[in-house]
Amino acid sequence: MSRNFLVVDPEEGMAILKGLASPARVAVLKLLHEKGALNVNEIAAILDLPQSSVSTNVQMLEEAGLIQTETQKARKGNQKLCRSVFDEILVVFKNEIKETEPDAIEVSMPLGLYTGFEVTAPCGLCSADGIIGLLDVPNTFLDPDRMKAGLIWFTRGYVEYQFPNNARLTNTSVREIEFVMELSSEVPGTSADWPSDITLTVNGADVGTWTSPGDFGDKRGVFTPDWWKLKGSQYGKLKNFRINDDGAFVDGLRISDVTLADLKLDEHHSVRLRIGVRDDAKHPGGINIFGRGFGNYDQDILLRLKTR
Repeated sequence: MSRNFLVVDPEEGMAILKGLASPARVAVLKLLHEKGALNVNEIAAILDLPQSSVSTNVQMLEEAGLIQTETQKARKGNQKLCRSVFDEILVVFKNEIKETEPDAIEVSMPLGLYTGFEVTAPCGLCSADGIIGLLDVPNTFLDPDRMKAGLIWFTRGYVEYQFPNNARLTNTSVREIEFVMELSSEVPGTSADWPSDITLTVNGADVGTWTSPGDFGDKRGVFTPDWWKLKGSQYGKLKNFRINDDGAFVDGLRISDVTLADLKLDEHHSVRLRIGVRDDAKHPGGINIFGRGFGNYDQDILLRLKTR
Protein backbone atom coordinates (compact mmCIF):
# COMPACT_ATOMS: atom_id res chain seq x y z
CA MET A 1 0.00 0.00 0.00
CA SER A 2 1.49 3.36 -1.02
CA ARG A 3 1.96 6.07 1.59
CA ASN A 4 2.46 9.79 1.13
CA PHE A 5 5.19 11.54 3.10
CA LEU A 6 5.88 15.22 3.74
CA VAL A 7 9.37 16.28 4.81
CA VAL A 8 9.45 19.70 6.48
CA ASP A 9 12.44 21.93 7.17
CA PRO A 10 11.28 23.86 10.27
CA GLU A 11 13.15 26.96 9.10
CA GLU A 12 11.09 27.12 5.92
CA GLY A 13 7.87 25.31 6.77
CA MET A 14 6.43 27.61 9.41
CA ALA A 15 2.95 27.54 7.85
CA ILE A 16 2.90 23.75 8.12
CA LEU A 17 4.19 23.79 11.71
CA LYS A 18 1.57 26.39 12.58
CA GLY A 19 -1.07 24.15 11.06
CA LEU A 20 0.05 21.37 13.40
CA ALA A 21 0.31 23.61 16.47
CA SER A 22 -3.24 23.00 17.69
CA PRO A 23 -4.79 19.95 19.38
CA ALA A 24 -8.00 20.55 17.43
CA ARG A 25 -6.25 20.61 14.05
CA VAL A 26 -4.18 17.54 14.92
CA ALA A 27 -7.44 15.80 15.89
CA VAL A 28 -8.95 16.71 12.51
CA LEU A 29 -5.90 15.37 10.65
CA LYS A 30 -5.91 12.15 12.67
CA LEU A 31 -9.62 11.66 12.05
CA LEU A 32 -9.29 12.17 8.28
CA HIS A 33 -6.33 9.81 8.19
CA GLU A 34 -8.31 7.08 9.99
CA LYS A 35 -11.76 7.58 8.45
CA GLY A 36 -11.04 8.95 5.00
CA ALA A 37 -12.92 11.86 3.42
CA LEU A 38 -15.46 13.61 5.67
CA ASN A 39 -17.43 16.84 5.45
CA VAL A 40 -17.24 19.62 8.02
CA ASN A 41 -20.49 18.61 9.72
CA GLU A 42 -19.31 15.02 10.13
CA ILE A 43 -15.98 16.16 11.57
CA ALA A 44 -17.74 18.49 14.03
CA ALA A 45 -20.11 15.73 15.16
CA ILE A 46 -17.41 13.08 15.66
CA LEU A 47 -15.02 15.41 17.49
CA ASP A 48 -17.82 17.15 19.38
CA LEU A 49 -16.62 20.58 18.28
CA PRO A 50 -18.58 23.65 17.09
CA GLN A 51 -18.99 23.70 13.31
CA SER A 52 -17.56 27.23 13.19
CA SER A 53 -14.41 26.06 14.96
CA VAL A 54 -14.00 23.11 12.62
CA SER A 55 -14.47 25.35 9.56
CA THR A 56 -11.73 27.72 10.78
CA ASN A 57 -9.31 24.89 11.48
CA VAL A 58 -10.05 23.20 8.18
CA GLN A 59 -9.26 26.45 6.37
CA MET A 60 -5.89 26.71 8.16
CA LEU A 61 -5.03 23.09 7.34
CA GLU A 62 -5.96 23.66 3.72
CA GLU A 63 -3.83 26.80 3.50
CA ALA A 64 -0.89 24.83 4.94
CA GLY A 65 -1.37 22.16 2.27
CA LEU A 66 -2.08 19.44 4.84
CA ILE A 67 -5.58 18.65 3.60
CA GLN A 68 -7.46 18.97 0.33
CA THR A 69 -11.09 20.03 0.06
CA GLU A 70 -13.71 19.98 -2.62
CA THR A 71 -17.23 21.31 -2.70
CA GLN A 72 -19.99 18.81 -3.48
CA LYS A 73 -23.72 19.16 -3.78
CA ALA A 74 -25.73 18.05 -0.76
CA ARG A 75 -29.44 17.71 -0.08
CA LYS A 76 -29.46 21.27 1.16
CA GLY A 77 -26.96 23.43 -0.66
CA ASN A 78 -23.30 22.43 -0.82
CA GLN A 79 -20.89 20.65 1.52
CA LYS A 80 -17.11 20.82 1.83
CA LEU A 81 -15.50 17.38 1.66
CA CYS A 82 -12.08 17.15 3.35
CA ARG A 83 -9.26 14.67 2.71
CA SER A 84 -5.92 14.16 4.43
CA VAL A 85 -2.96 14.57 2.03
CA PHE A 86 -0.11 12.91 3.94
CA ASP A 87 0.26 9.70 5.91
CA GLU A 88 3.41 10.84 7.69
CA ILE A 89 5.01 14.22 8.33
CA LEU A 90 8.74 14.28 9.06
CA VAL A 91 10.46 17.34 10.52
CA VAL A 92 14.14 17.48 9.52
CA PHE A 93 16.82 20.12 9.27
CA LYS A 94 18.77 21.33 6.26
CA ASN A 95 21.47 18.72 6.60
CA GLU A 96 18.79 16.15 5.68
CA ILE A 97 16.87 18.07 3.01
CA LYS A 98 18.65 20.84 1.20
CA GLU A 99 19.23 22.51 -2.09
CA THR A 100 22.62 21.34 -3.35
CA GLU A 101 22.51 23.47 -6.49
CA PRO A 102 20.32 26.43 -7.49
CA ASP A 103 18.21 24.01 -9.53
CA ALA A 104 18.41 20.84 -7.41
CA ILE A 105 16.73 19.52 -4.27
CA GLU A 106 18.48 16.75 -2.34
CA VAL A 107 16.99 14.33 0.18
CA SER A 108 19.11 11.90 2.20
CA MET A 109 17.32 8.66 3.11
CA PRO A 110 18.66 6.59 6.04
CA LEU A 111 19.29 3.00 4.97
CA GLY A 112 16.90 1.50 7.51
CA LEU A 113 13.96 3.76 6.67
CA TYR A 114 12.52 1.44 4.03
CA THR A 115 8.73 1.24 3.81
CA GLY A 116 8.52 -2.25 2.34
CA PHE A 117 10.66 -5.31 1.73
CA GLU A 118 10.67 -8.89 0.52
CA VAL A 119 14.00 -10.65 0.98
CA THR A 120 15.47 -14.15 1.03
CA ALA A 121 18.35 -15.49 3.13
CA PRO A 122 21.25 -15.19 3.48
CA CYS A 123 20.26 -11.74 4.68
CA GLY A 124 20.82 -9.32 7.52
CA LEU A 125 21.30 -5.82 8.84
CA CYS A 126 23.87 -4.18 11.06
CA SER A 127 24.64 -0.79 12.50
CA ALA A 128 27.97 0.79 13.31
CA ASP A 129 27.65 -0.85 16.74
CA GLY A 130 26.73 -4.42 15.82
CA ILE A 131 24.35 -6.92 14.22
CA ILE A 132 20.65 -6.01 14.27
CA GLY A 133 18.34 -8.89 15.19
CA LEU A 134 19.09 -12.37 13.84
CA LEU A 135 21.18 -13.22 10.81
CA ASP A 136 19.48 -14.93 7.86
CA VAL A 137 15.98 -14.35 9.27
CA PRO A 138 13.93 -12.16 6.87
CA ASN A 139 11.56 -11.05 9.64
CA THR A 140 14.49 -9.29 11.29
CA PHE A 141 13.92 -6.60 8.66
CA LEU A 142 10.90 -5.61 10.83
CA ASP A 143 13.09 -4.97 13.89
CA PRO A 144 12.66 -1.35 15.10
CA ASP A 145 16.44 -1.08 15.41
CA ARG A 146 16.58 -1.25 11.60
CA MET A 147 16.46 2.56 11.78
CA LYS A 148 20.14 2.40 12.82
CA ALA A 149 21.20 0.23 9.87
CA GLY A 150 24.41 1.11 8.06
CA LEU A 151 24.60 -2.09 6.01
CA ILE A 152 21.82 -4.25 4.53
CA TRP A 153 22.28 -7.45 2.55
CA PHE A 154 20.08 -10.15 1.05
CA THR A 155 20.15 -12.72 -1.73
CA ARG A 156 17.00 -11.99 -3.72
CA GLY A 157 14.04 -9.68 -3.31
CA TYR A 158 13.97 -5.95 -2.65
CA VAL A 159 13.76 -3.07 -0.22
CA GLU A 160 11.57 -0.09 -1.07
CA TYR A 161 11.91 3.54 0.04
CA GLN A 162 9.50 6.45 -0.24
CA PHE A 163 11.12 9.83 -0.76
CA PRO A 164 9.08 13.03 -0.54
CA ASN A 165 8.35 14.50 -3.97
CA ASN A 166 9.31 18.02 -2.91
CA ALA A 167 9.22 19.27 -6.49
CA ARG A 168 5.50 18.64 -6.63
CA LEU A 169 4.98 20.29 -3.26
CA THR A 170 6.58 23.45 -4.65
CA ASN A 171 4.93 23.13 -8.09
CA THR A 172 8.35 22.83 -9.71
CA SER A 173 8.98 20.97 -12.96
CA VAL A 174 11.65 18.22 -12.84
CA ARG A 175 14.16 17.85 -15.69
CA GLU A 176 16.14 14.99 -14.16
CA ILE A 177 15.97 12.64 -11.17
CA GLU A 178 19.11 11.14 -9.70
CA PHE A 179 19.80 8.41 -7.12
CA VAL A 180 23.22 7.85 -5.58
CA MET A 181 24.10 4.82 -3.44
CA GLU A 182 26.96 2.44 -2.61
CA LEU A 183 26.29 -1.12 -3.82
CA SER A 184 27.96 -4.48 -4.26
CA SER A 185 27.07 -8.14 -4.81
CA GLU A 186 26.65 -10.46 -1.83
CA VAL A 187 28.35 -13.82 -1.38
CA PRO A 188 29.17 -15.75 1.81
CA GLY A 189 32.58 -14.30 2.54
CA THR A 190 33.74 -12.07 -0.32
CA SER A 191 34.61 -12.50 -3.99
CA ALA A 192 35.68 -9.81 -6.45
CA ASP A 193 34.32 -12.01 -9.25
CA TRP A 194 30.68 -12.53 -8.26
CA PRO A 195 28.36 -10.72 -10.70
CA SER A 196 24.89 -9.71 -9.60
CA ASP A 197 22.09 -7.98 -11.52
CA ILE A 198 20.78 -5.16 -9.31
CA THR A 199 17.54 -3.60 -10.58
CA LEU A 200 16.03 -0.20 -9.75
CA THR A 201 12.31 0.45 -9.98
CA VAL A 202 10.86 3.95 -9.54
CA ASN A 203 7.13 4.53 -9.07
CA GLY A 204 6.47 1.06 -10.47
CA ALA A 205 8.57 1.55 -13.61
CA ASP A 206 11.62 -0.69 -14.09
CA VAL A 207 14.37 1.86 -14.65
CA GLY A 208 17.09 -0.63 -15.46
CA THR A 209 19.68 -3.06 -14.19
CA TRP A 210 23.31 -2.58 -13.22
CA THR A 211 25.50 -5.68 -12.94
CA SER A 212 27.75 -5.48 -9.91
CA PRO A 213 31.08 -7.21 -10.63
CA GLY A 214 31.59 -8.61 -7.15
CA ASP A 215 31.54 -8.49 -3.36
CA PHE A 216 34.63 -6.58 -2.28
CA GLY A 217 36.74 -7.60 0.72
CA ASP A 218 40.36 -7.09 -0.32
CA LYS A 219 40.70 -4.29 2.25
CA ARG A 220 38.64 -2.72 4.99
CA GLY A 221 36.14 -0.11 3.91
CA VAL A 222 37.14 3.43 4.79
CA PHE A 223 34.18 3.77 7.19
CA THR A 224 33.55 0.11 8.01
CA PRO A 225 33.80 -0.35 11.80
CA ASP A 226 36.61 -2.40 13.34
CA TRP A 227 34.24 -4.95 14.89
CA TRP A 228 33.09 -6.08 11.40
CA LYS A 229 35.37 -8.96 10.40
CA LEU A 230 37.52 -8.65 7.30
CA LYS A 231 35.93 -11.76 5.81
CA GLY A 232 32.66 -9.81 5.51
CA SER A 233 31.69 -7.37 2.74
CA GLN A 234 33.78 -4.23 3.15
CA TYR A 235 32.73 -1.68 0.53
CA GLY A 236 30.88 -1.24 -2.75
CA LYS A 237 30.80 0.89 -5.86
CA LEU A 238 29.23 4.35 -5.62
CA LYS A 239 26.61 4.30 -8.39
CA ASN A 240 24.82 7.24 -9.93
CA PHE A 241 21.45 6.44 -11.53
CA ARG A 242 19.86 9.23 -13.60
CA ILE A 243 16.54 9.39 -15.42
CA ASN A 244 15.67 12.28 -17.74
CA ASP A 245 13.81 12.91 -20.98
CA ASP A 246 16.46 10.97 -22.94
CA GLY A 247 16.33 7.74 -20.93
CA ALA A 248 17.91 6.08 -17.89
CA PHE A 249 21.66 6.01 -17.19
CA VAL A 250 24.15 4.54 -14.73
CA ASP A 251 27.32 6.60 -14.38
CA GLY A 252 26.49 8.16 -17.75
CA LEU A 253 25.92 4.86 -19.59
CA ARG A 254 22.44 4.28 -20.96
CA ILE A 255 20.64 1.28 -19.42
CA SER A 256 17.07 1.66 -20.67
CA ASP A 257 14.56 3.77 -22.60
CA VAL A 258 12.62 4.68 -19.44
CA THR A 259 12.16 8.44 -19.26
CA LEU A 260 10.83 10.94 -16.72
CA ALA A 261 7.38 10.70 -18.31
CA ASP A 262 7.26 7.01 -17.36
CA LEU A 263 7.79 7.88 -13.68
CA LYS A 264 4.71 10.16 -13.58
CA LEU A 265 6.25 12.39 -10.93
CA ASP A 266 3.48 14.97 -11.22
CA GLU A 267 0.93 12.38 -10.07
CA HIS A 268 2.64 11.29 -6.84
CA HIS A 269 3.41 13.02 -3.55
CA SER A 270 6.25 10.55 -3.01
CA VAL A 271 8.97 8.95 -5.12
CA ARG A 272 9.00 5.18 -4.56
CA LEU A 273 12.43 3.63 -5.07
CA ARG A 274 12.78 -0.17 -5.09
CA ILE A 275 16.26 -1.73 -5.05
CA GLY A 276 16.64 -5.46 -5.50
CA VAL A 277 17.65 -8.65 -7.25
CA ARG A 278 14.93 -10.36 -9.28
CA ASP A 279 14.16 -14.07 -9.10
CA ASP A 280 14.74 -14.29 -12.87
CA ALA A 281 18.01 -12.34 -12.85
CA LYS A 282 20.68 -13.73 -15.17
CA HIS A 283 23.24 -13.11 -12.41
CA PRO A 284 21.37 -13.52 -9.08
CA GLY A 285 24.41 -12.69 -6.95
CA GLY A 286 22.72 -10.90 -4.06
CA ILE A 287 23.14 -7.32 -2.91
CA ASN A 288 24.86 -5.22 -0.26
CA ILE A 289 23.64 -1.68 0.30
CA PHE A 290 26.07 0.49 2.29
CA GLY A 291 24.95 3.49 4.33
CA ARG A 292 26.45 5.75 6.99
CA GLY A 293 29.14 4.06 9.05
CA PHE A 294 30.01 1.41 6.43
CA GLY A 295 31.84 1.16 3.13
CA ASN A 296 33.90 3.82 1.40
CA TYR A 297 31.28 6.60 1.36
CA ASP A 298 29.76 7.83 4.59
CA GLN A 299 26.34 8.65 3.16
CA ASP A 300 22.76 7.48 3.00
CA ILE A 301 20.78 6.85 -0.19
CA LEU A 302 20.56 10.20 -1.95
CA LEU A 303 17.77 11.51 -4.16
CA ARG A 304 18.32 14.63 -6.24
CA LEU A 305 15.48 16.32 -8.08
CA LYS A 306 16.94 18.66 -10.70
CA THR A 307 14.41 21.27 -11.70
CA ARG A 308 13.91 23.23 -14.88
